[in-house]
Amino acid sequence: MLTNSLYLLLETPLANLSEFMRWFNITDTSHYNKRHKRTGHLYQGRYKSILVEKKSYLHILSRYIHLNPVRTKQEGKLPLSEKKKYLRNYTWSSLLGYIDDTRRNGITDYARILESYGGDNKKGRRLYWETICNDLSTGIDIKENVIGGSILGSDTFINWVRDTYLPAKSREIPAVQRLKKYTAKEEIIDALCKETNKSFDEIKKERGIIRQIAMDLLYRIGGLSGTEIGEMMGSLRCLIHLLLRLPRKHIEKLLGISCIPAKIC
Repeated sequence: MLTNSLYLLLETPLANLSEFMRWFNITDTSHYNKRHKRTGHLYQGRYKSILVEKKSYLHILSRYIHLNPVRTKQEGKLPLSEKKKYLRNYTWSSLLGYIDDTRRNGITDYARILESYGGDNKKGRRLYWETICNDLSTGIDIKENVIGGSILGSDTFINWVRDTYLPAKSREIPAVQRLKKYTAKEEIIDALCKETNKSFDEIKKERGIIRQIAMDLLYRIGGLSGTEIGEMMGSLRCLIHLLLRLPRKHIEKLLGISCIPAKIC
């Protein structure tokens, strides 16, 4: 919990997150207003949520949340030693129970996260804290891995969610469109690698027509922006915009490449 936001890491086996959040909002607001003799809303706007793959990202997301107290404008300027001290004394976080079993609450499932660090024991708790400290030095950012603003997981997990839970009528929803863009990107990359007999890393290192074709397809068919392609290909944004204006005839210079759009579509 921060002064202006609240982060919850929840498991919903009954797929009833919206019902829980409605109940939480009502009860927490009522309790807070009664305690502080106030009226009105406590939370502003609707909550935001992401679906997380437990096996790959749950323990990473837990650390990301636990680092939030030292990401504020004021605490972010503290030296590393002071940040560690601040986190160990920040009472509005469940982190204390992960590193000290005498400071636990009754609603957090500590073992679920700590099993990725050796278990809910002295060694596991120490390793979790050491990883948190390492994150303070190296940084940890999961935002770029969240697809469509709503899903965090491996390629297999993302494709499973798309194929299982996204009906055709949802295609106009912006988040779904971003998810479709992501899957199109993967299909383009697979087709390029197959046609050129090269890995994507090899294609990114190219300085010739193949690399230009890759960027063209990601832009025209994948729907990625120049900035997104630049981050993928390791190119300057201005160079990307120039390359994306290549005439289509250049794409047909390489035998077999002209058939890629048909295969993807």
